[in-house]
Amino acid sequence: MKVYKATDKDMKCRGYQYELGKTAEAEGDIQLCEKGLHACEMPLDVLGYYVPGDGSRYFEAELDEVSDKKSGDTKRVGKKLTLSAEIGIPGLVKAQVEYVKAQCDFDNAINKADAEKKNHATGTSGAASATGTRGAASATGWRGAASATGERGAASATGTSGAASATGWSGAASATGVSGAASATGWRGAASATGVSGAASATGWSGAASATGWSGAASATGESGAASATGTSGAASATGTSGAASATGWSGAASATGESGAASATGTSGAASATGTSGAASATGESGAASATGKYCVAMTTGFFGRVMGDIGNAIVCVERRDNGEIAAILAGIVDGETLKPGVWYTVKNGQWAEVQR
Repeated sequence: MKVYKATDKDMKCRGYQYELGKTAEAEGDIQLCEKGLHACEMPLDVLGYYVPGDGSRYFEAELDEVSDKKSGDTKRVGKKLTLSAEIGIPGLVKAQVEYVKAQCDFDNAINKADAEKKNHATGTSGAASATGTRGAASATGWRGAASATGERGAASATGTSGAASATGWSGAASATGVSGAASATGWRGAASATGVSGAASATGWSGAASATGWSGAASATGESGAASATGTSGAASATGTSGAASATGWSGAASATGESGAASATGTSGAASATGTSGAASATGESGAASATGKYCVAMTTGFFGRVMGDIGNAIVCVERRDNGEIAAILAGIVDGETLKPGVWYTVKNGQWAEVQR
């Protein structure tokens, strides 16, 4: 069974030490939530067990000899578990979008709508709407709009600036046009925008939003939603309690405002911001910037010319590198108002904290 697994930073979970590509086996009987190897069928469910801000790691995995017992979410227990690949937050978001699409039979539903010319709009600015339990709406025109409001509805907009909206319990919305927009407001809906400057928004409890265009934007506002932007200058925002935002583009920006949310920017000059109670912001690009303005937050940058900033009581971590990339020094400190001042950007020079003149 294909599942998703979260571990701590050392790849440990419930006493088990996992290794990528190796099969872990449980001894004796297995019991859900008690004994055995646990993982989740729905990708974002793992965020409920290992929140993004604690150095948690996320994997695609295979679970074998699975018990037929199920929990309130999609957690399952088995005797054998193999971690196939480490996918991180972006991978979780992508997997969540595909998971929700599969739940509502997205591809078949859209193809059927197209074939039957039902809930299907192909004109320049046509509109299609589906309101049934598993209804599907497809708009392929230049400015077409598709809306699915059923429990597991599917909406697809493939025109240049089309819009797709899914408001059902676990609906899926996909916009593939140049500047299309996709919105999913259901409990665990998924929104995907793949156009040059597309926008994806997920507002459900554990919704997922993915923007892969050049300057796309992804926003997740649910309790444990996740947003991923992989375009050159994309932006990702997570405002839920334990939401996660990831920006991997050259100058992307990631923002986490939830209680224990995490923001990660891996682009060359990306920016990450954590404003929640115990959130974490990480910028690993060459000249990335990380700021922590919430309570008990941590900001970290590991690139060549990175800079960090925090409010009183927050921790900041910064790396200094030599020209060949070797680590020359790493400093960590708590913003106390004296040695390290709030609202001031810092970097590390010659092994010492240095204020960044802007």
